[in-house]
Amino acid sequence: MTALSFGTTVLDAARTRFRLWAPALHEVDLEVDGQPALAMTACGDGWFETEAACGPGARYRYRLPNGLAVPDPASRAQADDVHGPSLVVDPNRYAWRSTGWRGRPWRDCVLYELHAGLFGGFDGVKAALPRLAALGITAVELMPVSDFSGTRNWGYDGVLPFAPDRAYGSPDQLKALIDAAHELQMMMFLDVVYNHFGPDGNYLTSYAPQFFRDDLRTPWGPAIDFRRPQVRRFFAENALHWVQEYRFDGLRLDAVHAISEPDWLDEMAAEVRSSVEPGRHVHLVLEHDGNEASHLRRDFTAQWNDDAHHALHVLLTGERDGYYRDYIDATRHLARCLKEGFAYQGDPSVHRDRQPRGTPSADLPPTKFVVFLQNHDQIGNRAFGDRLASLVDREALEAAVALQLLAPSIPLIFMGEETFEERPFLFFTDFHGELATAVREGRRDEFRHFAGFASAELSDPNARETFDRCRLPGVGDDGFYRTLLTLRHRMLAPKLDGARALDSQAIGPGAVFARWRLGDGSVLTIAANLATEACDFTGPGAAPLYESRAGALSQSTLQARSTVAFLTPPS
Repeated sequence: MTALSFGTTVLDAARTRFRLWAPALHEVDLEVDGQPALAMTACGDGWFETEAACGPGARYRYRLPNGLAVPDPASRAQADDVHGPSLVVDPNRYAWRSTGWRGRPWRDCVLYELHAGLFGGFDGVKAALPRLAALGITAVELMPVSDFSGTRNWGYDGVLPFAPDRAYGSPDQLKALIDAAHELQMMMFLDVVYNHFGPDGNYLTSYAPQFFRDDLRTPWGPAIDFRRPQVRRFFAENALHWVQEYRFDGLRLDAVHAISEPDWLDEMAAEVRSSVEPGRHVHLVLEHDGNEASHLRRDFTAQWNDDAHHALHVLLTGERDGYYRDYIDATRHLARCLKEGFAYQGDPSVHRDRQPRGTPSADLPPTKFVVFLQNHDQIGNRAFGDRLASLVDREALEAAVALQLLAPSIPLIFMGEETFEERPFLFFTDFHGELATAVREGRRDEFRHFAGFASAELSDPNARETFDRCRLPGVGDDGFYRTLLTLRHRMLAPKLDGARALDSQAIGPGAVFARWRLGDGSVLTIAANLATEACDFTGPGAAPLYESRAGALSQSTLQARSTVAFLTPPS
């Protein structure tokens, strides 16, 4: 396990080392509950260090010369919330049961994104694992769990990146969740945020303003300064922390287009790869709004494919607002995604004032792309958090699901999709005072220009009932998804290594077909018609592997709102 440069190191049961990077200060005191304050030693280059006679469970803070007491930015756990004391944690205390686990290959991956709080915390997620395993889920992806202000948040407002939020459970409860998943042969992924800190509880500017740039801003404020080696190290060690200390099988890096120094991504990924045990599978997944494909040719496993989502969403809903304006030719865009990965590979974007978006991706295999019909952003960033099941025809949605789950790209399912849940997933926080007002009014301003929007109807993100409305009801019928995932695992996943696209094209308005040669030489053919009219399509002459509805393909006619798949053996 890599020793951290930041935060605490437990030396023995009664002694701990503390390190803080505070380049704006000349002195810092360590305050451990029940002990006199200790002046930390300045070690040069902005570092302060000391040792104290305390062990795991001790509560501590750093006292700045202006009298402000702050938590450890590398706190492994908080005693209360983000404004209070940090806790000394022994990272080696938890006794792992699944010591032989080495993960699973990427070809096996079916991701299930969920919010731990809506499942009742880490223990609640653990209780749901057997059901998800039976469904065919092989990887659970937690939305960010790093400590945030309050008890309710999507997680993207975290301010203490090394500390699991105590609203979900303790570090050991998170480890127990991961352990239980591994015992069920399931991988665990974590969504991590390296592009900004949340607006409440971030004290870095009080002692390390060098963490941020004064010449570059992001949608969340001043950009994090990845030009500085200490900043690069802080976030690299965070990635190692989750992969080594918690044994997560993968990380999803949020909105990396907002990281100003992209070379850090490849540097970090290379270090993660070199640090894991031989034979262990660890997967690194990007979200990048700019469709930058270069990282996928290095140490990153895959990238979220927003283009595929947007094209499918337009075909299903007919929506044209916002960035969906770029997908008016959605059938052609979807066909390109199925063959080449991204639809935008340097093409001009109307939504971005005709600026080019994306880089070439046609040389990459389909498994380099994660495809989803819904995720936290695409539901929760709608004004009313509506899910597709409440917006579109069920047969058309089933046809799209069949295309998603049987194509050789890696599928991601958002919690509740498997039962065609209609309950909304809304944006929620737990802020107070002026910040709560700013968040509430900001949401109203964001959607005020959309047709049919009335600000009085928008849920208050800070209200407890907004969070409660997002809770899933009891288990529903997941048979449709279960059938498709069983077929994927039995017939397709073992053959995905080496898969390559052969062809893809539009066969009618809202209808596409695609062919891929799989790793064993067999050919997978899928035709999907999401439109309301039938179209012409001639299959490969074999019996279908799957039809989303009975008689989907009849006499060279692909019925409306249907998908058909074929798997032909190597020639």
